[in-house]
Amino acid sequence: MPKFEENQVVSRASARFQRVSARKARTLGDRIRGKTVAEAMNILRFTHRPSADSIMENLLKSAVANVDRSQYPDTDELVIGELQVNGGPIMYRILPAPQGRAYRIRKRFCHISMKLVEA
Repeated sequence: MPKFEENQVVSRASARFQRVSARKARTLGDRIRGKTVAEAMNILRFTHRPSADSIMENLLKSAVANVDRSQYPDTDELVIGELQVNGGPIMYRILPAPQGRAYRIRKRFCHISMKLVEA
């Protein structure tokens, strides 16, 4: 995957503190990175994962909405140039366990950022 220069970036969007682990969101991000907007929307629409339905699809729609329509009237030809999924904070909860013990539950968050570039 070639690195895209900063001056080619058409639009960007980010979603912070999303309630999905970075590991699960990263697998989906790897599937749509480098694809056009139309291809990525089809992949997200038919992928049965919680991060696909709400988080990634809304992030892609937000990035498309941020495009300057006077320069780029057809947004389906834009490509997802950079997609980063980074870990966020961890929320700790306690689950009662046998014999007076307690198990720790980690509820993970992630930060996702996306950049659209010209094809």
